[in-house]
Amino acid sequence: MSFDDLLRHRPGEVRMVTSGANEIVKALRSLRLKKYRNESNLFIAEGARTLIEALELGHQPKAIAYLGASQDEPHVKRIIDAVKAAGGLCLEVNEEVLNKISERENPQTVVGVFEQRWGHLQSLQVDKQILVLEDIRDPGNLGTILRTCDGFGVTQVVLAGNCTDPYGIEAVRASMGSLFSIRLVAAEAAQLFDWLKNYQGEIVGTALQSAKDIRTTNWQQPHIIVMGNEQKGLSEDLRKCCTQLIKIPMRGRADSFNLAVATAITLYLAGSEA
Repeated sequence: MSFDDLLRHRPGEVRMVTSGANEIVKALRSLRLKKYRNESNLFIAEGARTLIEALELGHQPKAIAYLGASQDEPHVKRIIDAVKAAGGLCLEVNEEVLNKISERENPQTVVGVFEQRWGHLQSLQVDKQILVLEDIRDPGNLGTILRTCDGFGVTQVVLAGNCTDPYGIEAVRASMGSLFSIRLVAAEAAQLFDWLKNYQGEIVGTALQSAKDIRTTNWQQPHIIVMGNEQKGLSEDLRKCCTQLIKIPMRGRADSFNLAVATAITLYLAGSEA
């Protein structure tokens, strides 16, 4: 049975679910696996704050599951009312079922099922700042970077090559709702290289090889910032696409920062110097 079949309902319907063996609960749990997220083009986000952020940014849940005891809390009630008004499915569940869906201790009181949104390279606004991430593998890093982008007003992120899934539960959690404010683009390496050849602004990559101090960087607008894999950094091919290669100077024994920290420093300096 497809997700559409499982989520089929009367507009605004509320169903009470008390068993973790329920087919819809099983379907929601399956969204923790990339295979089923890809098949359904859906993902799960948790927490009233995150869901309200999604609603305010125009992302309407196809379904929500909420703890029955929390339904009168102002934030949860607001979400339930919004989903009912939009014709979505509301599942009133007990703590056992919510634990099954979240697979974590002390789960949030509400979770939502959303459609994934992907853009394409040609849809990017090239007159505004763009962040490119190459082969990012850690979902916590990716989610934190998306939250950082949101904080600095960077709304366009390209995931190049073999990146971790931004719609995986760990990345979504780490983004703290900022995922919903970012235009995400997934691009194969060859696609990205062809697109960068025609880009008219600065392409600034972080790399130790032949790199200059980030504090001397020319942050002309528009520009693209390129960050590489946690262990390997930028690939040689992507380094060749850059018009500037920069590094963050280190004073201690450590020779590099965590990727999310390095990205935050770079975005901060790019925004303050531009």
